[in-house]
Amino acid sequence: MELAHTVHGHGPTLVLVHGLSHRQHAWDPVLSALAPHRRVVTIDLPGHGESPALPPSADPVGAIVDAVDGMLDRLAPDEGRPHVAGNSLGGLVALQLAVRGRVASATALSPAGFASGAWDTAYTARVFRASRAITGKQKAHIPTALRNPVGRTASLFPFFGRPWKVDADAAIVDALGLLDNAVIDPVLDAGLGNAPAVARTSVPVTIAWGRRDLILPVHQARNARRLFPDATHVVLPGLGHVPMSDDPARIGLVLLGGSSTVAA
Repeated sequence: MELAHTVHGHGPTLVLVHGLSHRQHAWDPVLSALAPHRRVVTIDLPGHGESPALPPSADPVGAIVDAVDGMLDRLAPDEGRPHVAGNSLGGLVALQLAVRGRVASATALSPAGFASGAWDTAYTARVFRASRAITGKQKAHIPTALRNPVGRTASLFPFFGRPWKVDADAAIVDALGLLDNAVIDPVLDAGLGNAPAVARTSVPVTIAWGRRDLILPVHQARNARRLFPDATHVVLPGLGHVPMSDDPARIGLVLLGGSSTVAA
């Protein structure tokens, strides 16, 4: 499967993988911090943005990981394994690729896969589905509401620590895309995927969690520490589930640091 992607900057390749219902432009806030130091490749996951639909699968998360895996050699043709970083579902993709040994390093921002039980999983699904239901009922008013900082804050606070900083046009596209995305239900029904059990990787791994994450709450970071004991673990005060626009400078440093070292 050919995934839509865009290349920015020069240097070692860093592939950025967005979360469920987003698209590659979720990474726009951090590109200026990364592009002088990395050849940054942003991708649209299957069924998101400009990428083709995800084929029916009993394991939609596994199929998404396989689709990204299948692109890696083309995204970094001259350097072997690229670095990869992801947010939410994209963070789980990055970690799975690290366990497979397919990447030079993996950085995960509030990754999926570390729920503490059925309640955690059900809670996240309810937030996504409630957001979609509210968006559907208010569809005609979405552009006006999201162009207002107060409206953005009221609408986006579950996903962002500082929702007023989100680009208005990007917020509108993402909100309307939430209504048409055919991947959301299969992934939520599958429980957002699971991280590998006690993953010992041959590559550096960084896992960072926004303390104000209301989608995958920060208590899940304890499970990440247990399952990835060799990783570097960071908690980011004041930042939410999608932290790239909350504090682009801080997230840029996390991403550069996570992709700066290659295991021997």
